[in-house]
Amino acid sequence: MRVSLVQSSPKLNRSNLADIILHVEKLKDESDLIVFPELSLNGYMLQDKLYEDAWNIEELNELKKLSADVDIVVGGAMRDGEVFRNAALYFSDAKLLSQHNKVHLPNYGMFEEARYFEAGKVFESFDTKYGKTSMLVCEDLWHTSVHVDLVKENPDYIIALVASPARGFSDDGLDIETQWLEIVKTIAKECEAQVVFVNRVGFEDGLGFWGGSCVVGSSGKVLHKLPHYEKIVKTFNI
Repeated sequence: MRVSLVQSSPKLNRSNLADIILHVEKLKDESDLIVFPELSLNGYMLQDKLYEDAWNIEELNELKKLSADVDIVVGGAMRDGEVFRNAALYFSDAKLLSQHNKVHLPNYGMFEEARYFEAGKVFESFDTKYGKTSMLVCEDLWHTSVHVDLVKENPDYIIALVASPARGFSDDGLDIETQWLEIVKTIAKECEAQVVFVNRVGFEDGLGFWGGSCVVGSSGKVLHKLPHYEKIVKTFNI
């Protein structure tokens, strides 16, 4: 399977959909699956803009149509009745194949997600033409109970959409990256699954996002990795 990692820098407005469509149109002939970061449709620090900028699924019909040619995974703030979800969306064969609503919403320090979003309740897997797949959004991966749920699901692929700010600078590099890699390698080995980890870059309201998107094999080895802080798109065979 050819997987394209789009390490993007979403803006805090709805123009991201047009940018995503352009990426898909450029990549669809060289890729089987294109993966964008957490909240790639919206930007991260939405706060009250959520009420204006959240999406209804019907507004993403162009992505549905494009998924007739290539599978697409995006992150977005989605309307769900009277509440909002921080969601990972998997489009394939011109339909929405699966939506994972972020379960663990951080609400400490620089994070205020639980103030604006409603948490999801389940972790599940679904069948794609490439194998059994599970999706997670950022903080979900930090909870060992989630690892237990995923082991039961027994996916072939785990797709992690992330918006992780850079913090913990040291002579050895980024402490947050070290922690993330330990988590991703652990879950890959526990589930004997390949993990596609896509983290955004760019700046919002004083937060800088570090990127470092990667593919980790089922043995826990990093197979492919993108650089820090750089908007970049790469396609890998996995």
